Amino acid sequence: MSISDRDPKTGGRPAAPTLLARAAAADLRADRRLATAIDDAFLGDDGRLDDRARAALAVTLESLVGGLETTIRAHAARLLTARALPQLAGLIADGVPALDRLRAAGLLRDPELMHELIGRVRQGLIADALPIEPPDRADQPSLLARLSRDPDQRIARGAVALLAAEAHRKAPIVTGTTLRTDLPAAIHRRLIWWVAAALRDVAAGDIDALDRALAEAAQRSIAAHDESDGLEAASTRLAAALDARAEELTALLTDALADQRLSLFIALLGHALGLGYGDVRDLVLDPDAERLWLVLRALELDRTAIAHIGLALCEADPRRDIEHFADTLDSIAAIAPEQARVAITPLLLPPDYRAAMLAVARGVRA
Repeated sequence: MSISDRDPKTGGRPAAPTLLARAAAADLRADRRLATAIDDAFLGDDGRLDDRARAALAVTLESLVGGLETTIRAHAARLLTARALPQLAGLIADGVPALDRLRAAGLLRDPELMHELIGRVRQGLIADALPIEPPDRADQPSLLARLSRDPDQRIARGAVALLAAEAHRKAPIVTGTTLRTDLPAAIHRRLIWWVAAALRDVAAGDIDALDRALAEAAQRSIAAHDESDGLEAASTRLAAALDARAEELTALLTDALADQRLSLFIALLGHALGLGYGDVRDLVLDPDAERLWLVLRALELDRTAIAHIGLALCEADPRRDIEHFADTLDSIAAIAPEQARVAITPLLLPPDYRAAMLAVARGVRA
């Protein structure tokens, strides 16, 4: 059958208004696409997400927002049904996806949310790309396998908990189960309220009853959140249980990378420095890495250990320049630990103070 032979009484008629509306808005869409393409053309390479990171970030956002949306819709619909409002419950069960509304409102550009998600995505990509154990260690159990059998039960439980947290982070979200976002509590709470607000756009019905149901559903999800179950928290607890002495730290750091446990590598550095996980993750993920090399020298890691760590990160992260690292390795190793400790002193200031200093500097530059 040719295109001209299609029956307008079947699928053609309902689609016509939509087609006409889209045609009327075509100029506006084309203008927006051009503006986006121009912005993209003039973005600097420094800081730009590569294709892998962009795709992983999109999947992460869709999973998190979609999972929260499903949970809130389902609970709000149950509440409305129980309150003899089945029609409203039916409306809330469907509708425009929350992700589309949040994206259109610009809320997903929130710096704290994006900082956390981009950090999580890059950490996961680099961890998965870290070189596997060298052949001479192939017959040894992995680091976490060894630690899970440690006679110190705090260490053993911590290793098992980290394995479970890793499995959860990589597992797909299952509809109908309680969603664990692993987000910091403040960001999780903010995202929950955004999703709930994005779901209140219904054509008809008792808006007050809908608001009450959505608010209760959101509060239920907030109350169920426990960030201590997340990958970052599990890594931090294991690092604290290990409480590595100076002479043990080098082996643990290199073993963590050889085991593709970047989260544990970050947590071990954080424990040794007395810094929070997020601050150290920023250092480790920074492709320029000057602050990371200073931190490693401040902790008295030698040239061999820094070379091992640097090469592993260069292999796993395409943003890093392995030739530049090789050229600067001798200079890094020549920095005295005392000199490095003085240089990293600003990193050890209270996080809120450092954030305030950055905000002031950003304002002055503007």
